[in-house]
Amino acid sequence: MKRLALALACLAAALPALAQTYPSRPVKIVVPYGAGGPADIYARFIGAKLSESLGQSFVVENRPGGGAVIGTDAVAKSAPDGYTLLMMSNTHTVNETLFTKKPYDLMRDLAPITGVNHSDLLMVVHPSVPANNLKEFIALAKAKPKALNYASSGPGTPYHMAGELFKVMASVDIVHVPYKGSDGARTGILGGQVQMMLDAITTMAPNVRAGKLKAMGTTGKTRSTVLPDVPTLAEAGVPGYEAGIWLGLMAPAATPRPILERLNAEVNKVINAPAVTEAWGKQGAMPMGMSLADFDKFLREEIVKWAPVVKATGMKVD
Repeated sequence: MKRLALALACLAAALPALAQTYPSRPVKIVVPYGAGGPADIYARFIGAKLSESLGQSFVVENRPGGGAVIGTDAVAKSAPDGYTLLMMSNTHTVNETLFTKKPYDLMRDLAPITGVNHSDLLMVVHPSVPANNLKEFIALAKAKPKALNYASSGPGTPYHMAGELFKVMASVDIVHVPYKGSDGARTGILGGQVQMMLDAITTMAPNVRAGKLKAMGTTGKTRSTVLPDVPTLAEAGVPGYEAGIWLGLMAPAATPRPILERLNAEVNKVINAPAVTEAWGKQGAMPMGMSLADFDKFLREEIVKWAPVVKATGMKVD
């Protein structure tokens, strides 16, 4: 018993020192989506800031595919030492219900670090679509069931769920076209291979300003300051509609708590800096830093929140 007590005491003494020496080598942030999307962009931003403050490289690795399952599983199976992190989104909380089989369980195999930010989505259509506003698009979709389609970056992603929610609330029958990543989906809508897409306003707004796509509406409760002349979907023709995308960071389960706490403190310091808050606000993103416990609670609530939505749409992925 004395030896066990001594070992536990030594371990307790070593944990704070572990956090102080972390990181002692480069850290990898796995983004389970393609390049160019919000998760990729903000992972690189945060990685660069953490490299400055912690003195080690934070390198982003894109591992898209499988509705974010492939990259997430890689992180879940990584060593729980703080050197492999996951940039995740609301895709992950939806996947807990959407997938009948997954090689990991989100809240069992991964540890929450903190939320990063959230932003509204923007519904856009290709210029070839003969609709200049949401009501015209809905009328067109109702007149031609299954003739129109919409892109997403894969099953269970915020863009997919927002599209399914739109179909239900607008009572239209449009076809979902899943791509392997958000970059492919954007290429599809810009090239006219698909007619509609709901995408993060942070990445899609420039295409609307450039006249490459037509905006039908934003998905927040109020109009976005990024495109103030574009109405919300709720005011444009689908009362009560609301959707969005949020991002967060996780690590493999069993990562030492002092390391999680240090990452939590450092990331929150980055995203709550006044200059960052201002810059992100102009892009349409709002910081959502949380404590370890609050982010854990948030994730569990999101899993419960989306379960009935998935059930109502009848969506399942084997």
